[in-house]
Amino acid sequence: MIKIKRALLSVSDKTGIIDLAKVLREFDCEIISTGGTKKVLENAGIKVTEISKVTGNPEAFGGRMKTISFNIESALLFDREKDKQEADKLGIKPIDMVVCNLYPFAKVKRSGADFDTLIENIDIGGPTMIRAAAKNFKYVATITDVNDYNIVNNELQNNNGSLSYDTRFKLMRKAFNHTADYDALISTTMDEQAGERSLRLAFTDGKKLR
Repeated sequence: MIKIKRALLSVSDKTGIIDLAKVLREFDCEIISTGGTKKVLENAGIKVTEISKVTGNPEAFGGRMKTISFNIESALLFDREKDKQEADKLGIKPIDMVVCNLYPFAKVKRSGADFDTLIENIDIGGPTMIRAAAKNFKYVATITDVNDYNIVNNELQNNNGSLSYDTRFKLMRKAFNHTADYDALISTTMDEQAGERSLRLAFTDGKKLR
């Protein structure tokens, strides 16, 4: 079990995020957040740490730069056993959970948006955080699906604010599938824009044949 002491919440789809944050705060988890997510949480009376206090830099370029930083990615990626001394020396405090769903590229595409709008809805910082957290699932939980909030909430409440290895591994696999599907949609959409249609397929629930 890993105690969730520090979580980074940065979501496009705000569904259920307040309830999840409230459960995290029940167990004195520090919540780091960005932009719109931070406003939603603060309006609900939830204490939030502005991400710039962790990165040491302001949000910039119309929001294109928010989460990408040495401090954030290090806090997600460092091995809590092998790298502890180095992290302490560098002043890196671990982040134990990332909650992130990406810019709504699929929804924007379905709306018939123009090319420039599509480009602005390609998430960069989100996939970076998700992949860093998922790679280090041994110590970090990665939540990309709002439908998993209730499962996580229940486990946190039943385990004094901690999540199991099995849950973190399940969330990790889901996270990598999420970023893979996201990148596949972007690549096929850009090919389509260039008049060169392409197709990427992913299958689940395979059955073993005789």
